[in-house]
Amino acid sequence: MQPGTSDHTELARKLGLFDAAMIAMGGMVGSGIFINSYVVARQLPDSRAILAAWAFGGCIALAGGYLYAEIAARRPNLMGQYAYLRDAYHPLVGFLYGWGLLLVIQTGGMAAVAVTFAKYFLQLTGLNGGETLVAAAAVAVLTAINCGGVRAGGTTQNVFMILKICAIATLVVCGWTLRSDSPRIEPSAPVDWRRFGVAMTPVLFAYGGWQTTSFIAGELRNPKRDLSRGILYGVLGVVVLYLSVNAVYLAVLGPGALANTTTPASTTMRTVLGAAGARWTALAIAVSTFGFLSQAMLTAPRVYFTMAADGLFFKRVAQLNRRTQAPAAAIVLQGAWTMVIAVSGRYEQILNYVVCVDFLFIGLTATCVFVFRRRDANAPVSIQIPGHPFTTVLFVGACWSIVGSTIYEYPVNTFIGLAILLAGLPVYYFWKGRQRDDDVL
Repeated sequence: MQPGTSDHTELARKLGLFDAAMIAMGGMVGSGIFINSYVVARQLPDSRAILAAWAFGGCIALAGGYLYAEIAARRPNLMGQYAYLRDAYHPLVGFLYGWGLLLVIQTGGMAAVAVTFAKYFLQLTGLNGGETLVAAAAVAVLTAINCGGVRAGGTTQNVFMILKICAIATLVVCGWTLRSDSPRIEPSAPVDWRRFGVAMTPVLFAYGGWQTTSFIAGELRNPKRDLSRGILYGVLGVVVLYLSVNAVYLAVLGPGALANTTTPASTTMRTVLGAAGARWTALAIAVSTFGFLSQAMLTAPRVYFTMAADGLFFKRVAQLNRRTQAPAAAIVLQGAWTMVIAVSGRYEQILNYVVCVDFLFIGLTATCVFVFRRRDANAPVSIQIPGHPFTTVLFVGACWSIVGSTIYEYPVNTFIGLAILLAGLPVYYFWKGRQRDDDVL
């Protein structure tokens, strides 16, 4: 089988601009915005500094969105980071990304989010059951839906993203209109820039995920137009949501109370709505986490499908279901491995390895724009990065500063994550050897 082909047929091009934008937003909005804003507040006890951190993070995310949008416009038919890295640098670089995505980046994160969903689902329903079993059941349901075709997976993702937007809008409207007094805006204090830099790590992590939109390029009806625009619209939408939510947290709680709670959304809604607010928050988090899982199950398997089509993974993973044109084997692989990690309880440990590897590749992928611009310098492109190369260097520097920070703060976890990544080297040469044997035969 030649690289980029299938045993049966081509991927079904059934997604449009709206789907691409919803997928970009769905990859960014999980449970974090409902829970983790307190981490930033503990570093920056001043309201204006907190909002500045989220605004600056939004600017960096938008710079990244423009970067990936230009890459997508230049290579609209390549399916995401794996293919960008493969074509810009070397197949080994792309393979290591796909290897890390399956073993560390995607699966550990999905398992953790699935268990978070299970926790709130059981809390809402009052059912008795193991969280890991409910998590595995949720992943199994989404695996089955996505095996039914990209339209089924895309529709599920869209529905839950719209529900997430409604949940966040409800939090913002209720928090702002039902607060008991005027917004709690304290006098500004001098900014400790070292602490500001530390606060940017959770902010940038919360803004991550839009890059996975590129994985579904092969299933967009008009990838040249819709992929780049979908990424930008999605990032802009999430910047608005995140700034609105954090403004409400600060208006209702103030920076001190925000820093002292580990459940800011629940505390905010309980403050304005009482016990009903806490139940609403549990529902919002359950919906948001299930929607995030839906987005991850829709996007990531396309990477393994492309790797297999290139001869760097099991041939079965490159096959499409004859009826649905979905990469069913790749989807089942992602779902099964996620369920194994969730049930094993190892997801929290794996999450400790994710940040360094993920941002290493996000930054490296962004540098592909230099390579592609040089190769097709005279080719017209619909979207170009504003302020390039300065904004590009800023984005890459921000990503790799997070890598450096995690190495400094968590050297053991980072070493393990990088060791898992480098373990892919012999695996790559194994598959290359098999590929040469197949060519000889």
